[in-house]
Amino acid sequence: MAARNVLQQQNRGEAVPGAIKQKNMAGAQGRNRKALGDIGNMVTVRGGVEGGKPLPQVSRPITRSFCAQLLANAQAAADNQKKSMVVNGDGPIVANGALPVKAAPAARKPAQKKAAIVKPMPEVIEISPDTVEQVKENKQKKKAANDSSMKKAATLTSTLTARSKAACGLSHKPKNQIVDIDATDVNNELAVVEYVEDIYTFYKIAENESRIHDYMDSQPEINEKMRSILIDWLIEVHQKFELNQETLYLTINIVDRYLAVTTTSRRELQLVGMSAMLIASKYEEIWAPEVNDFVCISDRAYDHEQVLGMEKRILGQLEWYLTVPTPYVFLVRFIKAAVSDAQANVAVLNSCNVTSMENMVYFLAELGLMNYATNSYCSSMIAASAVYVARHALNCSPFWNETLKLHTGFSESQLLGCAKLLVSYHMEAPQHKLRVIYRKYSSSHRGAVALNPPAISLLALHE
Repeated sequence: MAARNVLQQQNRGEAVPGAIKQKNMAGAQGRNRKALGDIGNMVTVRGGVEGGKPLPQVSRPITRSFCAQLLANAQAAADNQKKSMVVNGDGPIVANGALPVKAAPAARKPAQKKAAIVKPMPEVIEISPDTVEQVKENKQKKKAANDSSMKKAATLTSTLTARSKAACGLSHKPKNQIVDIDATDVNNELAVVEYVEDIYTFYKIAENESRIHDYMDSQPEINEKMRSILIDWLIEVHQKFELNQETLYLTINIVDRYLAVTTTSRRELQLVGMSAMLIASKYEEIWAPEVNDFVCISDRAYDHEQVLGMEKRILGQLEWYLTVPTPYVFLVRFIKAAVSDAQANVAVLNSCNVTSMENMVYFLAELGLMNYATNSYCSSMIAASAVYVARHALNCSPFWNETLKLHTGFSESQLLGCAKLLVSYHMEAPQHKLRVIYRKYSSSHRGAVALNPPAISLLALHE
């Protein structure tokens, strides 16, 4: 820019400072004009040696291309000088024995404009639920593969453990597996497989709310023996009318719940049982027996009005609350778990007859219902204990497994108390005065399960 200003002033004929001086210098140097020498934009290169000959002096204006050329030459000279240097230990760098020379800092290269980089737009990937599930499955497969590869690597400890088990005969011990007892009822809408677990969870809660407490001390005219006689007679009436199993269990539940809240005389005890069965029949049966049927079967000990009057009193005391989980509700589920286990295992199926086991369970459960002492246990425990004792009596091995433990919610140690009671009732049944239940399950129609020897081995076990 300074050079352009000087030229413009000269063209206009204006006086330029230093112009006279430039003319004198030009004459002294043999008419070699140095354009714009007073501005300081002249570069003189001296002292350069190339091939032993001094380089000619060059004086020219610095342009952009010339500056780039000078920088390139200086860079090349610096590279050649580095190649000729020798490194001696940790000392300074010496070039051909000369003292180290501090190199002048290299001039910065002119900043170059960076080309604008256009970043590609990220590709949008839509992740569907199927894709997420597939990713999870792949992760699980990789994890399973890693686990299997780790398991395959045998260690010294695992080898010694396997040899010890083989020596003790434990290597082929079968593992208890949980059987899906509802797998065969997936297409059965009446089985409500989707809700059955929730239903029985509710039953477990509800049985504690409707549990019968010890009421015999509050009854001045009734004792445990009278109650047993009444239940024995009701079972016979139930069999005579060919009613459903649900009706029998609900009848006994209604009798106990009414006696727990109302003081009853000995003369009305049979009337309470008749009216309770009439209520249960109306609740459970399609064709319930009529009132006259109960009057006749009681040998007309009570008339029509008395039966209906007691029915009304019972419903008023119970507040019409009849939907309760009786032992039968749990027996159906627990027997299904026991049968499914036997059907899944061929060895168990051969050693344990499914029909016999079902009849044995009902036999033990009815023995428990007839005796007042079993009222101290909840309905689910009575049902689970009946299944446990029946498997012992019929030698169904294993006596208790993970499937039954899952669906009943009880372990063997928890069932021992109630189970021992049922075994004692089974032992007393052949010589007992009240033999309706024993005769019922001694018939071939019921598989004659009452004739099987009781599970005495359970009495020796400790809780």
